[in-house]
Amino acid sequence: MRVPGARVLPVLPAAGVSASTAAIGWRPQAGEFVQMSFHAPQGAAWHNLGKGRTVLVTDDDRTVRTVLSRMLQADGYRVLEADRAERCLLHCMEKQVDAFLLDLHLPGMDGTALCRRIREMERYRFTPIICITVADEERSIGPAFEAGADDFITKPVNALTLKARLAGRIQKTEHTREMEQVRTSLSRYISRRTQSMVAAYSMTGVLPTPEEQDVCILFSDVRGFTQLSQELEPTVLFNALSAQLGMQVDAVYRHGGYVDKFAGDGIMAVFDSQDRLREACACALEIMDTTHQKSTADSTWILQLGIGIHAGRALVGNIGSDKHLDFTVIGETVNLAARLCGCAEPMSIVVSDSARQQLADDSGLAFTASRAVNIRGVRQPVTVHSLSRRSV
Repeated sequence: MRVPGARVLPVLPAAGVSASTAAIGWRPQAGEFVQMSFHAPQGAAWHNLGKGRTVLVTDDDRTVRTVLSRMLQADGYRVLEADRAERCLLHCMEKQVDAFLLDLHLPGMDGTALCRRIREMERYRFTPIICITVADEERSIGPAFEAGADDFITKPVNALTLKARLAGRIQKTEHTREMEQVRTSLSRYISRRTQSMVAAYSMTGVLPTPEEQDVCILFSDVRGFTQLSQELEPTVLFNALSAQLGMQVDAVYRHGGYVDKFAGDGIMAVFDSQDRLREACACALEIMDTTHQKSTADSTWILQLGIGIHAGRALVGNIGSDKHLDFTVIGETVNLAARLCGCAEPMSIVVSDSARQQLADDSGLAFTASRAVNIRGVRQPVTVHSLSRRSV
């Protein structure tokens, strides 16, 4: 806000020159801006944090912007200035801003509305927003917090307070972004069941009890992998396998399942929704279709697959101790699915007879090459079928 007749006393000391730090701010009782000095502890957490970071100061009072800019520049920050909300939003789109200082009382769009608009931008979901207000208006900060503000500072602005709070917010934001990246990576490589179990254990200190439930298990396996490892350069084989497994993982999650295990050259995927068997079959067909298409168009796509699918009851829960959490699925259903995968010819999908019976009314699926196979660990031959799409 513009204050008529304000007077600014000179210069801020450069950061790191001495232990004395200046604060410049409006003093209502005196009717002027004043400069105050105080002792700042050496090695403060915010020291040198500003280097390479950009702060956008939005205030309709040019003098206030100048004072805040000097404070921040003395600590190494790059500063952008805006005298109204619209110019602030323009800077947001054109530049990458690391923190915002907003006056709540702006002409036109006020600081609260501006805060909300900033938070609507994906790139600024976690970026610190610190509001600046006068002491007798602190109660008006509530709506700003609801709009996404992180903190507020009252005028007159104390330089040390500003720098310390700004540094703290920036560090917290960086930590939040790092955790978000970790979560994103974990969601790709660790099943959502394991993540939920870890979250529950971290809050309660008690491991969830393993329980039986209906699941559908899909196993995939690269055919002739041992021979390929003898024929191909390790880097070529590694890149081919990585691309193939990555495609399978994406397909599994796209169809509502999760990857329980990577088995060297294949995966074990679990589907546990109401329509788990159809989802697993649709996933397997997509994996095969993609493999066919890629191998035709790309000479480096050299791996051929076999897939086995079976559905039934299994024990679901943590295997191991509270020091090593490993959410997994065990039981005969899992074992049979793995054996069916071993029976699959290259580029074929094998399903159990019980799965075929459950899917008998699905007009989009075809079950062919029915046969009885001997499965290790099973006394009687097991009837299996090859899965494909039904021709229209």
